[in-house]
Amino acid sequence: MKYMFASDVHGSAYYCRKMLEAYDEEKAERLVLLGDLLYHGPRNDLPKEYAPKEVIAMLNPRKKDLLCVRGNCDTEVDQMVLEFPILADYGFLYEKGRMIFLTHVFNEKNLPMLGKGDILLHGHTHVPVCREHEDYIYMNPGSVSIPKENSAHSYMTYEDGLFQWKDLDGQVYMEYRI
Repeated sequence: MKYMFASDVHGSAYYCRKMLEAYDEEKAERLVLLGDLLYHGPRNDLPKEYAPKEVIAMLNPRKKDLLCVRGNCDTEVDQMVLEFPILADYGFLYEKGRMIFLTHVFNEKNLPMLGKGDILLHGHTHVPVCREHEDYIYMNPGSVSIPKENSAHSYMTYEDGLFQWKDLDGQVYMEYRI
């Protein structure tokens, strides 16, 4: 199965549109959103084409393709307008004998229950990362709309043991194989 992972749309209609175009190009079977879908948050500048209602209109028709976890900017009010669940603090995928722990709130300093070799796939920081620790692997797809530390507007794919970090034009800039 092919997955696409993205995080931190923050209400940008422009970057949500680009993300969905990338999803269609990737022909992934699921789009996993790692939080912060509609609101930009008090620490961020407004992203390009900030229009949460347009983001809602783009995401709701895709509800059968989406798996989501809650970001620190996602609220019960957001859930009232979205037709797919966004309020779980974490989710799980299992691939090649490993758990992929999907989250926005857990991180390297606040670890969830991980087994040896498991993957912590985290949003929130807006910085793409792949870092091996002694007992687990930490990954972050970066941000679709508000990248930080001079990183690209990006997402990540997974298929057949290969994770790839890509910019919104689909250009691979980092890979990791499990």
